[in-house]
Amino acid sequence: MVVPAAAVPTFEAGLDSTCDALMCFEIEEVGPLKGSWRLEGLSQSAPDADALSLTIALAARAAGIGEPSVSVERLGPRDWVAENLLTFPPLDIGRFHIRGSHVTEPPPVGRHCLTVDAATAFGSGEHPTTHGCLMALDTLAKDRSRRPERILDMGCGTAVLALAAAAQWRRPVLAADLDAEAVRVARENVRINGLSRFVRCLRSDGYRDRRVHAGGPYDLILANILARPLARMAPDAARVLAPGGRIVLSGLLRAQEPRVANAYRTQGLALIRRYPIEEWVTLVMGRPEHA
Repeated sequence: MVVPAAAVPTFEAGLDSTCDALMCFEIEEVGPLKGSWRLEGLSQSAPDADALSLTIALAARAAGIGEPSVSVERLGPRDWVAENLLTFPPLDIGRFHIRGSHVTEPPPVGRHCLTVDAATAFGSGEHPTTHGCLMALDTLAKDRSRRPERILDMGCGTAVLALAAAAQWRRPVLAADLDAEAVRVARENVRINGLSRFVRCLRSDGYRDRRVHAGGPYDLILANILARPLARMAPDAARVLAPGGRIVLSGLLRAQEPRVANAYRTQGLALIRRYPIEEWVTLVMGRPEHA
């Protein structure tokens, strides 16, 4: 469906419970729809037609627009992982070189080479949200006066960010994710990259697990999730962030930036830097040294 930019958060909130994954794309081509957004949802089973119709109607009323047209189609079975492997070229992002196991050429000299295959967990480096986080890590690594001793990768997916942090600082990194499959993939990636000495992976419902609290306070938290859970988790994140600590927030669209940034500002954190890439943005926020 296509909706005005201002209506995207309303429809995103309404459709969140009806789709397994929801993607939003700004329409940039010239024409009457330029500046509007296209919303596409994926689900393993066909959505309930009546529930979907009601959700669209309520969202349209809340946004003050007419009901957009919606089409539902069945997609044939595809091996997304195998297809992605064929099109996943090596990525150079700052000091980090990310590649799949199918790449055989020698890695570039002077970069941290990380092997991360496109898999059943999120995070191969291609997406602008992961790209933004790696750019933020590269910038943080340039500050030699600030070396994080304890690092948390919350919502780790493939653990690509945990791997990057461990490769850069050689310090303990806790990688946590709610999804058991993501934790399995993360552990395998840690093993493949020879970083088991530094990275520990566990299944955790956000910051609630006692092991997450026991590992803090953290000098650096990496959180590439989604806007709504990022905002909701702000108080929990602030509780385990050390004085002078930094948190990298990603997985949010530019339109969602004020909501997420304000959630962390109310916890006493300040915006340090932002990395806009396409319609996405990554934020680095920090706590004062003497908070």
